[in-house]
Amino acid sequence: MKTASSSRENILKKIKQALAKPVPLPFEETSKNQAFFINKGELELQFAENFAALQGRFSFCADEAELVQQLQTLFGTRQWTKLFVNEQSIRELFTRQHLDLASGINLADCDASITSCECLIARTGSMLLSSAQTGRTSSVYAPVHICIAYTSQLVFDLKDGFELVKKKYPSGTPSLITFASGPSRTADIEKTLVTGVHGPKEVFCFLVESR
Repeated sequence: MKTASSSRENILKKIKQALAKPVPLPFEETSKNQAFFINKGELELQFAENFAALQGRFSFCADEAELVQQLQTLFGTRQWTKLFVNEQSIRELFTRQHLDLASGINLADCDASITSCECLIARTGSMLLSSAQTGRTSSVYAPVHICIAYTSQLVFDLKDGFELVKKKYPSGTPSLITFASGPSRTADIEKTLVTGVHGPKEVFCFLVESR
């Protein structure tokens, strides 16, 4: 048991060390030259690297208290006051950690939308979202999407993600399942890659260590 705990601590330590420069608070531009070793068994590291490669902004949190601390730093740095939260579980999390958000914020007028997810796909650096949990628009129409996930939600591949959703909803798969992999991108105009055209210009993922 002690060996497993020590191994876990080493994994989390490597995440923090590897991501210290690419995404330091207050979330400056990611270094394109930064790279770090990934073991197939270390899903946290694999997701972090692949998500960052897709221009996502990743941050690891040791617990919910650190999550709220990092969110407050982000909100203050960006001067965001209009945060859209549609999920009761996230509101309850913020209440537990004494984070007060303005009420009555519309998605069309918000600075950023905060959602959960069904799971994180390590192999592709994607967040699997469903209409049953986040709704159909929360992660798409806001200028910035902030996703809160836990290490227990990490899976290796797309197949594992679909299996997880099937088990969670035995009476029927949600009507909409989407994958978010960093900010929206298009190269329709003269084959020039542009971000933030059909969706959020920035996507953040805060990964919280499960207890």
